[in-house]
Amino acid sequence: MELILEKIDFPEGCNIIFGMSHFIKTVEDLYEAMVNSCPGIKFGLAFNEASGPCLIRKEGTDNELMEIAVENQRRIGAGHTFLIIMKNAFPINVLPSIKSCREVVQIWCATSNPVQVILSKTEQGKGVLGVIDGFSPRGIELDTDITNRKKFLLDIGYKR
Repeated sequence: MELILEKIDFPEGCNIIFGMSHFIKTVEDLYEAMVNSCPGIKFGLAFNEASGPCLIRKEGTDNELMEIAVENQRRIGAGHTFLIIMKNAFPINVLPSIKSCREVVQIWCATSNPVQVILSKTEQGKGVLGVIDGFSPRGIELDTDITNRKKFLLDIGYKR
């Protein structure tokens, strides 16, 4: 068995959702979940099929983001994983719909942070052991940090 660390590359200003699913219909259902949750959303989706022809299936509303998702999924190479790269929306806008898809069995991360995927490779293929999402804490928030957090949530429309 070999351990591999793969970085998920995506454009600045985008968010990602990385997870696991189990059926070829995943791309259609995730596409519908995305567009029904957030009309006008720009995203690319890639899904690594784990049986039959074992293709990287793709969907989306933005060709560039679809190709970036496909390239990441090609490098990751783990069966039944999916990657959504989105802009002009936050994961919180679409996660309830993504999680309610019957095919979705795992969400490893939903973030705009740098992400590394920890993989195991055997003679059969690759599997995801986990992810590293962002960075380790550097301290504990102070009163000024609390004020800034609340102001940020107001600024992006998540608090009144």
